[in-house]
Amino acid sequence: MVEIKTPEQIARMRAAGLVVAEIHRRCAEAAVPGATTKDLDDVAAAVLAERDAKPNFLGYGGFPATICTSVNDVVVHGIPDRETVLASGDLLSIDAGAIVDGWHADAALTVFVGEGHAPEARELSRVTEDSLWAGIAAVRKGARLVDVSRAIETYIRRQPLPPSGKYGIVESYGGHGIGSEMHMDPHLLNYVDRRRGRGPRLVPGFCLAIEPMIALGTPKTHVLADEWTVKTNDGTWAAHWEHSVALTEEGPLVLTAPDGGRARLAELGVTAAPDPLA
Repeated sequence: MVEIKTPEQIARMRAAGLVVAEIHRRCAEAAVPGATTKDLDDVAAAVLAERDAKPNFLGYGGFPATICTSVNDVVVHGIPDRETVLASGDLLSIDAGAIVDGWHADAALTVFVGEGHAPEARELSRVTEDSLWAGIAAVRKGARLVDVSRAIETYIRRQPLPPSGKYGIVESYGGHGIGSEMHMDPHLLNYVDRRRGRGPRLVPGFCLAIEPMIALGTPKTHVLADEWTVKTNDGTWAAHWEHSVALTEEGPLVLTAPDGGRARLAELGVTAAPDPLA
């Protein structure tokens, strides 16, 4: 069952989304050579405390940290620790969430640590982020869930190939519904699987966490012995971008973007919904 939110509930999710946006801003600033991934986790915990919000990652299924920090060939669910020291040239994905008044938001971004990044790493992150926005632009009344998947995959497939010869759209992980819980129905693939049908119709009150994950090689992954850290099978680097999005009567509202998604959606010819907290 898909949980349909009221405008009041979406406003609470927007409040949680703004906390996540601040976590991202502060963690991105702190992601410098010499910092540990635990340092970033401490930054995120401080933001949550300052905003009187709760973490939705900490303790989820036994996860031991406030955020996920995934470096280079780690696709998702990297656990922050004192041993992982960031170096110039690293590609780091930061996945964070927050709960405000019982309502969730969840988002991820990929940042470049220091300098010296290969052009294909920069292009990987750009393609992943832009495919996210292509998916967000497909969130409209009357569309089906598969239309979001198709928009993401179509954008990726139309990009010039990297030196490795392909972009691997990670198959085992994808987006999800979000609201009174962090992970809810429906599951959102980042590619079209015709065996799954078209999925539910999108209506006002439908909320999704859209999160493409792309590697510079294989889409196949494996989980380490810690039962969380997900790496690419061939050791190629990966990028991860995510936003929580609500469909309203006025259009999509990007709950975890500081401006509600207005600027990026305008570039794609889509008008973002008014911010209920503005």
